Amino acid sequence: MKTAIRQRAAELGFDDCRFTTATPPASAEKFQNWLAGKQNGEMTWLERNAEKRIEPQKVLADVKSIIALAVSYAQGDEWRVANDMEQPAAPRHSSLATRHSTGVVARYAQFKDYHDVIGEKLKLLTQFVNQFSGADTSSLWYVDTGPILERDLAQRAGIGFIGKHTNLISRKLGNWIFLAEILTTLELEPDAPEKNHCGNCTRCISACPTNAITAPFELDARKCISYLTIELKGAIPLEFRKAIGNRIYGCDDCLAACPWNKFARAGNLMKPHARTDLAAPDLIELLQLDDAGFKSHFAGTPMLRTKRRGFLRNVCVALGNMGDENALPALGKAAADYEPLIAEHARWAVSEIEARSSGKQG
Repeated sequence: MKTAIRQRAAELGFDDCRFTTATPPASAEKFQNWLAGKQNGEMTWLERNAEKRIEPQKVLADVKSIIALAVSYAQGDEWRVANDMEQPAAPRHSSLATRHSTGVVARYAQFKDYHDVIGEKLKLLTQFVNQFSGADTSSLWYVDTGPILERDLAQRAGIGFIGKHTNLISRKLGNWIFLAEILTTLELEPDAPEKNHCGNCTRCISACPTNAITAPFELDARKCISYLTIELKGAIPLEFRKAIGNRIYGCDDCLAACPWNKFARAGNLMKPHARTDLAAPDLIELLQLDDAGFKSHFAGTPMLRTKRRGFLRNVCVALGNMGDENALPALGKAAADYEPLIAEHARWAVSEIEARSSGKQG
């Protein structure tokens, strides 16, 4: 049965498919301590469903097995780390674009929303599991949305291991992977868990622009650029604005620094859904989007999540860090935006550019 499920998963475009039990993950206590330390920031939903995350039986009654799946969103050699394992890590800000008005979008977001793309395939696989079992089987599927500790379960299933940056690393897919799961009442033999293969490497820790990885396997989300540019709804703290550089949605620095990326291979499922226009978007053009323009431009992508106010807040910060005098007219207009959040960050950006210009003139 496992062979048949794996074969069907491969046919649907999944890059890996493995199995584990539905027993609570060993990291449950660590997760609870992380929440107790408020390192989840404004991600309060993690607290609301914490009991479910540490006990799969509370998600699906009588669940016996969890099918863990991975989908690669690497696109080719340009997505891999060029250095081999013995070479020193790349400079901390190597991901920043050289153009003054170009923004950086996390690689996973440069596609149609993965929830939709993977969800369509996962629904079909779940139907296959239920039908193939020939019994009264009940199953639930999730794509990064379920109240479960998916990285821990994926490691226990053998998909990969949790790196020092707290993300899952696959030895055959690298860091560029989406995770998905099927919880089922069907009993399946579990696969062997994956062991940690970080060794003495600390490249991901050194690469973090805001020192959000406070220790190996410890992340303070409140400092993470992905959190600051996506999950945080209010103003970005002044102490982190310059470190954000020109990242306008998420951050890949800790993932890109990992030497296991040299084994990454391009995936087929996400490739047709790539948004090439998001590889190096023009910040000044983005800053001029109104509500309708924002929704239209990012329709079908995960970037709608920030809403216009959050996204243009990020764009203003990026221009404040990287922009020159050419950005001032657009920022001046944004400084009068009806959204106070955008206006405040635009004024900050103007002051940063003017300070740099004065310094050059002096």
